[in-house]
Amino acid sequence: MKNRRRQTEVFNLSFLDVISCGFGAIILLLVISKISEPRVIEETNVDLSGLVIRLEEELYDIRGETQILNRDLIAKQEQLSEYKEKLARLQGALTNIEGQYHLTSTASDAQSLIEDKLKSAKQELTDEMRQLLANYQRPKEDAVIGGVPVDSEYIIFVIDTSGSMQRFAWPLVRKKMKEILDIYPKVKGVQVLNDMGDYMFSQYAGRWIPDSTARRRAIIDRLSSWAAFSNSSPVEGITNAIDRFYASDKRISLYVFGDDFSGGLMQNVVNTVRKKNASGGGKSSRVRIHTIGFPVLLAQPGAGQNAARFAALMRRLAEDNNGSFVGLSSLK
Repeated sequence: MKNRRRQTEVFNLSFLDVISCGFGAIILLLVISKISEPRVIEETNVDLSGLVIRLEEELYDIRGETQILNRDLIAKQEQLSEYKEKLARLQGALTNIEGQYHLTSTASDAQSLIEDKLKSAKQELTDEMRQLLANYQRPKEDAVIGGVPVDSEYIIFVIDTSGSMQRFAWPLVRKKMKEILDIYPKVKGVQVLNDMGDYMFSQYAGRWIPDSTARRRAIIDRLSSWAAFSNSSPVEGITNAIDRFYASDKRISLYVFGDDFSGGLMQNVVNTVRKKNASGGGKSSRVRIHTIGFPVLLAQPGAGQNAARFAALMRRLAEDNNGSFVGLSSLK
């Protein structure tokens, strides 16, 4: 009797159980991972949204600060450009002045040169200046004190603030201004303008500065640093002073300080001042005008002509307006 071989089954029931359990475990892991994934994504989205909002707020703040800084920078750049332009003009003016004016090293040489220039300037008087001086008459000595009438209750100074005056004559200007104030121990009002009609103290523009020892000291101190623009013509300062301060019940003296006249025709200046300063009758002046000439240009090569024109003009203005002309011979 033949023995039949028993066939062995490869995939029996135990094997299938093991495989099923394995697949079940895998499926369970997948289900667990899918359930937790949306929660993690949601939390991540929330965190990122908050961060984006904060960053946007910081960006807006930074942009706002940038705009403010840009505006400030533009303003500073414009201001710097203005300062550079002003500095360039001042440097050009300084170079021009230094090229034209050069004082001699010693006082004796300067005095000698001034006298020579004065003689030369007198010889070079134009027909216009001779005509201005034709009818000049020296004031009577008994009508003045020290050459200058001092009967006024109010004083106005019109000072040439040009570069030549400030560079070479300014200490003497301060000295002469103090001397004039000392002539008047007490007045009712004082005022100081430059030849363009600009006021030394803007807070007193258009009104009298009360007279006091402290006010006089403040005027002298302020004069040391006063550098208003000037065109070296006293017309604007004189007419502005007369227009603003003349009053029929006030005795006013106006003092003009300068060194040269480089404007147009001198007769036009005389006519303009005469028209402004004529009283109702037309024979006497409303404001007494005194003039003082500083010999800055007489010591400079080729500049004597303008100094001579200034002297002739100031002498005529003083004569026409009941004042005195004082021509200084030295800057010492």
